[in-house]
Amino acid sequence: MKNYGFVKFAAASPKLRVADPEYNAEQIEASIKKAHIQKAAVAVFPELCITGYTCGDLFGQQVLLDKAVDCLDRLVRNTNTIDVVTIVGMPLRIQQKLYNCAVVFQRGNILGVVPKMYPANYKEFYEKRWFTSGHNISQKLSEITLLGQIVPFGNLIFESEDSAFSLGIEICEDLWVVVPPSSFMALHGATVIANLSASNELVSKSDYRRELVVQQSARCMCGYIYTSAGVHESTTDTVFSSDCIIAENGNVITSSPRFDRDGTLTFGEVDIERLTTERLTNKTFADNYDYEGCNRKYRRVRVQYENHYSVVTDEFKRTFSPFPFVPDNPETKNRRCEEIFQIQVAGLAKRMEHTGLKRAVIGISGGLDSTLALLVTVRAYALLGLPPENILGITMPGFGTTNATYNNAVQLMNSFGVTVRDIDIKPACFQHFNDIGHDPAQHNITYENVQARERTQILMDIANKEGGLVIGTGDLSELALGWSTYNGDHMSMYAVNCGVPKTLVRFLVQWVADNIVDSSAKEVLDRIIETPISPELLPPGDDDKIKQKTEDVIGPYELHDFFLYYAIRAAMLPAKVLFLAQRAFGDKYSRDEIKKWLEMFYRRFFTQQFKRSCLPDGPKVGTIGLSPRGDWRMPSDAEVRLWLDELKGL
Repeated sequence: MKNYGFVKFAAASPKLRVADPEYNAEQIEASIKKAHIQKAAVAVFPELCITGYTCGDLFGQQVLLDKAVDCLDRLVRNTNTIDVVTIVGMPLRIQQKLYNCAVVFQRGNILGVVPKMYPANYKEFYEKRWFTSGHNISQKLSEITLLGQIVPFGNLIFESEDSAFSLGIEICEDLWVVVPPSSFMALHGATVIANLSASNELVSKSDYRRELVVQQSARCMCGYIYTSAGVHESTTDTVFSSDCIIAENGNVITSSPRFDRDGTLTFGEVDIERLTTERLTNKTFADNYDYEGCNRKYRRVRVQYENHYSVVTDEFKRTFSPFPFVPDNPETKNRRCEEIFQIQVAGLAKRMEHTGLKRAVIGISGGLDSTLALLVTVRAYALLGLPPENILGITMPGFGTTNATYNNAVQLMNSFGVTVRDIDIKPACFQHFNDIGHDPAQHNITYENVQARERTQILMDIANKEGGLVIGTGDLSELALGWSTYNGDHMSMYAVNCGVPKTLVRFLVQWVADNIVDSSAKEVLDRIIETPISPELLPPGDDDKIKQKTEDVIGPYELHDFFLYYAIRAAMLPAKVLFLAQRAFGDKYSRDEIKKWLEMFYRRFFTQQFKRSCLPDGPKVGTIGLSPRGDWRMPSDAEVRLWLDELKGL
């Protein structure tokens, strides 16, 4: 079975007793064995967890320090058949100095010891009273003897034997400094950072702490495993909460509930393969290595697994949203919609200012895309102080236009006070059919494209006559699939929707309906949102209902947007995209259905590049753009065979 580059990590914060290493070691051992059962590759425990972080001046007591080493010995021996790489925190005496350390062990062997670089020493923290900074040994490669083993000590990066992941370690305050050690570790190849922490709770501190973890995982393009001391630390002056977070490249994969009195053990699967791809793509990452951090030496410690640790498909637990462009959290979704709408409005307003044109020309069909474009245009005009009647809204009923969409288009324009023009394209299309010798009874691609090009010609001619700017309505998903008529709806003078995927268009229109427009406009928008997606180029049914539905032809847009995100934005292999789509869409689509539409996606994405190579200007609003001047530069005659061959073999 395949693992698709995912590796499972565990963030553990077990129950403990302050200054009771024997009890703490028992709890740690139990958690290690649970992590082993769950097939985690690495288990990370809190800072100074063997003794407890809040021992105070007891760290100066030899009996406590000796017992901590004895209990480490027991932990190492009792887990000598377990593959899990375990990282525990403890105080260690080294050359008459006491260090706050992370000890890494596996299968009875101590792999290395990493000291804390920045002992916290302000406000409620006074670690320098007991501990020495690891900076003294950070510039050299050192070794110490621990439990009779000669082990590396200092700046270490732990590499799995197949180089699937590389692990760096920092301890609590190390993350809070101006330039965290993890930044250098990432530049030296660490794809995952483990942080052993004992961060106490204050009002709103958990939000700030989470932001630190998330931002550092994004900045370093890494996985970040953060685990903190729990509620059973001393509460003399501070309280801790067992806050455990597993993040990946700016996103929280999973986190534990805080203040759990039974201890926590949190698992998360990190996509190492995707992190590697991100680093290959982002050239700033490589440039940063050339300028920073090269003076720091890191010893690489090889980690070997007797049993394969990577997550295989039948053990996979991580979930994926079927809508990667749309946040799950309602509050976040509202903020995102507002921001995207403002980007679209700002882009169009700048273009109107620059051209000096006072009129906008836009074709309104009663569908979602043209509706969003009109909403953006109306808002931009309000921002510029231009009258809405300077917006020329053109409805162009053709052979497939239904009464419902036509009425929605007219009512929508009237609700905003734009100038409405109604131009029936059927006579002109019949003239074209006659000119080129096409039988109007043949409802083929020629029949459809004649209508699309006629509409675009009308818009361009009106813009020329009135001194206006043609506003494009096509969205990002249509660009990806080439679902537009070349030099028809493919063309405009400024394309306000070109960065918005189809699944997000609906949410944006809904956001405007709920937050900006009056009740009469909202009523029309609600009807448009419920209208099936269609180019309306084929005649409707006898009941005047839309017969030509886009998704019946090219597949569900929710699938194509998912493919777009993971195949293009994340550059995943087709097999991995298929696997994640199965995870995201559950029982909604069968594997064969997903595979069929994924093949359609790749085929159209490659063969339709020529349309993207000559796109009009328009604003990028998210992490994916397909402009040939920006994000996506691809030859129009590139072969798709490699991608399709892999799909055929699945």
